[in-house]
Amino acid sequence: MKALELKIPPVAVFIVVVLLMHLAHTFAAGAHIAVPFSLGILFVSIAISGVVGISGIVAFRQAKTTVNPVKPEEASSVVDSGIYRYTRNPMYLGLLVLLIGLSIYYQNLLSVALNIVFVMYMNRFQIEPEEAVLEKKFGEEYLDYKQSVRRWI
Repeated sequence: MKALELKIPPVAVFIVVVLLMHLAHTFAAGAHIAVPFSLGILFVSIAISGVVGISGIVAFRQAKTTVNPVKPEEASSVVDSGIYRYTRNPMYLGLLVLLIGLSIYYQNLLSVALNIVFVMYMNRFQIEPEEAVLEKKFGEEYLDYKQSVRRWI
């Protein structure tokens, strides 16, 4: 399983989940659920996702550290300002918010369940390995940050 750690860019995982949601919507009509205002919820999730994700990128750029998720060893500092005061992973959280909105728009239970799969995959194969690298690189500073800010929200 270590072969998957930090190998697949999170955006690629996001795209795969979107495709799976579309397939579930198209081919699993029996999993349909009625959700009022699903288009409105999708638009709100797009807005929230954009704000959260872009805030994370901006904070990394301001700190002059890498945004490359498959090379956490290239990080030059622990970013704990801006949105990083509230979540350790705003870019991944932004992707999740967008997936949640899309799954509600599709009105399909299988699509909703894929959000859980996304979180499980990201925790195991992206975030935990990132954290191990950052702990090794930044030591107590990163451990203190982990203690004070949640992984997702």
